[in-house]
Amino acid sequence: MLERAGGFVVGIFEKAAGLQSPNVAVLSDEFLHEVQGLERKNVALEVLKKLLNDEIRTMQKKFLVKSRAFSKMLEDTIKKYQNQTIEAAQVIAELVELAKKLREEKNRGADLHLSEDEVAFYDAICANDSAVMEIGDDTLKQIAQELVALLRKNTSIDWTLKQSVQAKLRVLVKKLLNKHGYPPDKQEGATKIVLEQAEMLCRDWSGE
Repeated sequence: MLERAGGFVVGIFEKAAGLQSPNVAVLSDEFLHEVQGLERKNVALEVLKKLLNDEIRTMQKKFLVKSRAFSKMLEDTIKKYQNQTIEAAQVIAELVELAKKLREEKNRGADLHLSEDEVAFYDAICANDSAVMEIGDDTLKQIAQELVALLRKNTSIDWTLKQSVQAKLRVLVKKLLNKHGYPPDKQEGATKIVLEQAEMLCRDWSGE
């Protein structure tokens, strides 16, 4: 990630911050502590904002729901600083906590015993809190696994261009949700997010 962050961050380390080369790739505790301790808070803020934006952009390629959530958290935090409702030290502390949450996301699939694709759809159907309450985590995991199998079988690169295929997928997804007792009044919203997530992943699937 150090290379992906580019000369901007490297230049900040060398010219302004005087930091040792950190383990930027995993947003390590050592690195976050070092940045948080910088005297020039504007430098620390820009370093963290740049690296978090990079991580979120990477997440956007695969995880629709979570990338949107993290993007909003980052935007809201920066906006509070720009509106002068919090000081630089506080916004840096909030960005450090956000970085730690992003880092934890990398291990969430293993914790849930789901593949990365399954985690993406798990998040899509968990976006509705009442559904989580009604049918429980184990059932949601099962739905996510079945969604991946179903959509892999029925999607292709150009499926979004064909209304008939879209309509068929919508019916199949709703039928699967209904089979597992997903709240009927929440199925339309969940189906929309699931199909958006499928569109994000279908190019990867078709290239396998």
